[in-house]
Amino acid sequence: MSLSDPLGDMLTRIRNGQQARKSSILSPASKLRTTVLEVLKREGYIRGYKQNDVRAGVAELEIELKYHEGQPVIQRIQRVSKPGRRVYSKIKDLGKVSNGLGISILSTPRGVMSDAEARAANVGGEVLCEVF
Repeated sequence: MSLSDPLGDMLTRIRNGQQARKSSILSPASKLRTTVLEVLKREGYIRGYKQNDVRAGVAELEIELKYHEGQPVIQRIQRVSKPGRRVYSKIKDLGKVSNGLGISILSTPRGVMSDAEARAANVGGEVLCEVF
């Protein structure tokens, strides 16, 4: 099955999994999804993830969701740059998410990173999603 927006699909799976209070969810694997999950893990929004091989050439990601006092750690996760409308931002034009309580995930020439890491590296790029 071909998806037009694989990252959006993964974000929706995370959103639905947390709404259903699942401890972990499955998603097809790709490099972009793995790097976005690495940022979410580094920033403390998920417990972790691991890649499982289903069969030769096909892998899936098992994402462990995180809860605090029974509530999901991720209150809101939304796609910003979509296949039909890409959103790029210079680092000086990038705003804060929820007054600095959330993060933006950017795809930069130096790799996928959070907005704080992009500010430290002084590099802008495509705004993939916002997490709060």
